[in-house]
Amino acid sequence: MEKSPDAFRTISEAAEELDVPQHVLRFWETRFSQIKPMKRAGGRRYYRPSDIELLKGIRSLLYKEGYTIRGVQKILKDDGAAHVAGVGRGEIEPRKREGEMASAPPPGMAKAAPRVVKPGAQPVVAEPQLALSLQPAETGDGKVVTSLSESHADMLRAALRDLGDARKILDPALPR
Repeated sequence: MEKSPDAFRTISEAAEELDVPQHVLRFWETRFSQIKPMKRAGGRRYYRPSDIELLKGIRSLLYKEGYTIRGVQKILKDDGAAHVAGVGRGEIEPRKREGEMASAPPPGMAKAAPRVVKPGAQPVVAEPQLALSLQPAETGDGKVVTSLSESHADMLRAALRDLGDARKILDPALPR
């Protein structure tokens, strides 16, 4: 039996509808104060339809538009939750923020963090670039499969961007 569009959703139903793991929803609650599911005795979460719309907007900004968590927090602060929910419904075109997307690598590629080498120091050999290969593979029976779903690949791309940003911050502070 299908639930009404106005019905509250459990975390498992919300996660399935958004195609993200439940722990991602719990993590987002810690990063975005606007996400406030109703909690019953025992801590069980129930997401209202408005919560689901907001989550869809956050997911779209993070995974499709390539924003960082900090970038989405800024959009929520500047434009409000209704704006982000509109992005999730497809009613509002997300605007590109100055500087937010400038360092984003092309889809599927991690951008190398610049290496700072002090004069007279030995240069450090950079680690190989991490890339997500979503090339279809053909099985023996003619079926075409990929190893990752697009939503999981999007999550990995966002994680790679966040790690690249962290590297840029940490590299200058690390001893050589």
